[in-house]
Amino acid sequence: MFEKVKNLLMEELRVEEAKITLEAELANDLGVNSLELADLILLCEEKFNLAIDDEDLHKFITVGDVVAYLEERA
Repeated sequence: MFEKVKNLLMEELRVEEAKITLEAELANDLGVNSLELADLILLCEEKFNLAIDDEDLHKFITVGDVVAYLEERA
């Protein structure tokens, strides 16, 4: 799942591969803004065929948070 999320970040949001770790914070370390986070959520919903509740968006601080959330629901 980490590789899939990493590929989304690299391909869709143009994040450098070397910066993407499970511990990397989306905003502080990777420079993902709120609009890009919304795009990432939509991409994850499409790619993994699931719905992500708006209330859960605050849980996505690190790449690892996104991976864990998707693994729970996959």
